[in-house]
Amino acid sequence: MALCAQVHQTGNRAEHLIGGDRALKRLPERLLLFGNRTTDRLKVMNIQSTEHDVISRLTRRGVLRAGINVANGLLVSRMSLSGDPEGIAPDIAREIAARLGVQVTYVPFASPGELTDAAEDDVWDIGLIGVEPERAKRIAFTPAYVEIEATFLVPAVSVLTSVDEVDRPGMRIAVAAGSAYGLWLARNMEYATLVWSDTHDFAYRKFVDKRLSALAGLKAQLLSDVDRFSGTRVLDGRFTVIQQAIGIARCGEAAYKFLCDFVEDAKASGLVERLIRRHHVRGLAVATAVRGIRPI
Repeated sequence: MALCAQVHQTGNRAEHLIGGDRALKRLPERLLLFGNRTTDRLKVMNIQSTEHDVISRLTRRGVLRAGINVANGLLVSRMSLSGDPEGIAPDIAREIAARLGVQVTYVPFASPGELTDAAEDDVWDIGLIGVEPERAKRIAFTPAYVEIEATFLVPAVSVLTSVDEVDRPGMRIAVAAGSAYGLWLARNMEYATLVWSDTHDFAYRKFVDKRLSALAGLKAQLLSDVDRFSGTRVLDGRFTVIQQAIGIARCGEAAYKFLCDFVEDAKASGLVERLIRRHHVRGLAVATAVRGIRPI
């Protein structure tokens, strides 16, 4: 569906015909101005100006450049033969591009930290990444579209039974650097020692090779680790919930609102739930958050 609309007057109701699937939908109420022909012309100019602002801010190079964290195996399930990421996050970006009426170009990053660090380098227009306070100093986040529990993996013989028992002196926890859950642990752990690695896979190897107390991670990823490697188990409970959202570095008001509205529509329409089922991802839930986070 394209954002640009052809405006039709139907009685006292303004509607717009969205391109692509040609579905007839009502314009947002805040854009509706009723009255004489002069007012109607002002209404059309206002709509066109808003749309132009959204498109110009989100497609500075004529396409939508979507920054994708390929380290998140829940939202990026594989790489295509052409080298493009596939999964829930790429599909979300593709749908946004379709509504803008442009093509999408994926900009893959090996870690969420690298994606965040590139926020001011003008290499991506939107970034699909976990919401995190440090990142929100540079990136404006929409409400979340999915949320994922974070917990710990431990050896099967560990005396630990719940996440509440992990933050103790002498405990060593393997963590992927730059991850949202890792940043949360860095802010909140008081006694346990965090042992950092570049990626989750490297953190897992360090957890095994150095016989660390626990491995931190997203619950769905840790459940997959249990399936692949015997002798481990996932602790009951969670230490935080990671909310995955759409970030924008150049925070124009109209563009930001467009993305927020898109997320709410994607959740309400069932799009996010369908993508979760299509990609057979365990441990993901449609997010309940209705507020985004913007830099102060």
